[in-house]
Amino acid sequence: MDYQKLADMLFPQITKTPEDYEKMYPPRNLPEGAKVTRLGPSPTGFMHLGNLYGAFADERLAHQSGGVFYLRIEDTDDKRYVEGAVETIINSLDFFGIHFDEGASMDGDKGAYGDYTQSHRGPIYQCFVKKLVSEGKAYPCFLTEEEIGKIREKQEAEKKTPGIYGEYAVCRNWTMEQIQEAIDAGKPYVIRLKSDGHPAEEGEDGKMHGRRVQVKDAIRGTLDMPENFMDTVILKQTGIPTYHFAHVVDDHLMRTTHVVRGAEWLPSLPIHVELFEKMGWDLPIYCHTAQLMKIDEETGKKRKLSKRKDPELSLTYYRDQGYHPQAVREYLLTILNSNYEEWRMANPDAPADDFEFTTDKMSNSGALFDLNKLNDISKDVLLKIPAEELYDFLKDWSENFAPEYKHLFDDKNYMVKILDLGRNDRKPRKDLVYARQIISFISYFFDDLFQIEDELPKEVPAEDVPKILDMYLETYDHSDDNGEWFNKIRAIADQLGYAVKPKDYKKHPDEYKGHVGHVSTVIRIALMGRSVSPDVWAIQQIMGEEKTRSRIQKFADEHR
Repeated sequence: MDYQKLADMLFPQITKTPEDYEKMYPPRNLPEGAKVTRLGPSPTGFMHLGNLYGAFADERLAHQSGGVFYLRIEDTDDKRYVEGAVETIINSLDFFGIHFDEGASMDGDKGAYGDYTQSHRGPIYQCFVKKLVSEGKAYPCFLTEEEIGKIREKQEAEKKTPGIYGEYAVCRNWTMEQIQEAIDAGKPYVIRLKSDGHPAEEGEDGKMHGRRVQVKDAIRGTLDMPENFMDTVILKQTGIPTYHFAHVVDDHLMRTTHVVRGAEWLPSLPIHVELFEKMGWDLPIYCHTAQLMKIDEETGKKRKLSKRKDPELSLTYYRDQGYHPQAVREYLLTILNSNYEEWRMANPDAPADDFEFTTDKMSNSGALFDLNKLNDISKDVLLKIPAEELYDFLKDWSENFAPEYKHLFDDKNYMVKILDLGRNDRKPRKDLVYARQIISFISYFFDDLFQIEDELPKEVPAEDVPKILDMYLETYDHSDDNGEWFNKIRAIADQLGYAVKPKDYKKHPDEYKGHVGHVSTVIRIALMGRSVSPDVWAIQQIMGEEKTRSRIQKFADEHR
């Protein structure tokens, strides 16, 4: 077989050589040890937590080493393409603080190693497929879907591994005449890798024996797995490459040193190893991350995060709920590197980028995602963000995801005071978690959102409620300091038969209706609609005298 003649026949339009592309994409001029990483999402319209998880690892590996981090759009599967998905990818990653040095962007490609969209790189892939064909390492396959189905049925009946390989690769050794005849007849074809591998066979000891490949994984150590023996499709009938081939070519030409990807790609690794070997290229360092897991509420056992069951898998969930990107970043670092929390305790005020991220501290068995823990971390993160910055974040969130709350941001000074409430106390309050929770938490400051949520204390008779509130308004002086204000509440409690000190009521419950805390709770519910809240005096100072009096008067009138 004249393989060069076959290659020229299959790809007459390809005039560039692999050497031309090697010159076009030369080795990068980077410091020794610098890593080149990439994120390669598919434009399916669904950006998930796993994308972000891997992106943080990519970004840290590259930027800590003085390397390059780039975005490549892997859209070779045109059936899954969703209109506008590329914009969603870029916007989502930018929101969470993922910044690329090169790659696809809203303003077009940035960098010298593009085009960064795989569907635009057809001639490049075809050039390298042509090279493999010319070397007898790949061949055209004319099997129809129906024929492949029959082969699979035969394999299943014989309890053989399904696929196109060995005796089942019927087009593998066709002559030039057979190939020419099929092309002249207009038969569609794909290009398959001509694998050198062989399926494992059962030995006399009853065990399966076969050649194996060993690959050093930066997270999992040395991986030992059976070699590839499948004649995998590398170029589809459309002339578009499969992911297997496209990523090998791109990672070589874009000079990628480290490939961070999910554990679901482990079964494909032997194919990729053989492709790199066939091309004569060095293998990048693979980093197969653990799958994101959660504790199932029903079974109490670990399971994979599911697109169908778990809304928190989608990045849209965090943007819609209004999680601050710093909080999400901080949380993901705790599950990316096992020593991050220890580092954070020792460096409470240091920027997260000061932490030395390493692949050997990444889990290889399953990273446990816990929304409650994210919420706890978010409380700590938001506490350190100035109220004015929080105001800007919440205002922007409202404009994009909750326009029904836009009016809450009309008075910036008022909102900033609300957001700062209790944050500068000796023991700072950690009430703020994410935007929707924050709006709910501070809703009582706004008349259109205010509602009574809690019941009045059972220790306070119904007839006492308007009495307490009337006496409160009679003595209320907005200029009182916190001490004077509370002394007046004590006086009201004493006059109406409540213990001034809770411990007195506890000791002698028969002598009092209740205690001063029950009296102040009536005021609190009238003002905030809740029995638990930040300091009432401080809330009144923010609300102002007019709103305070109006709110309490209305509640008193309703309970006469």
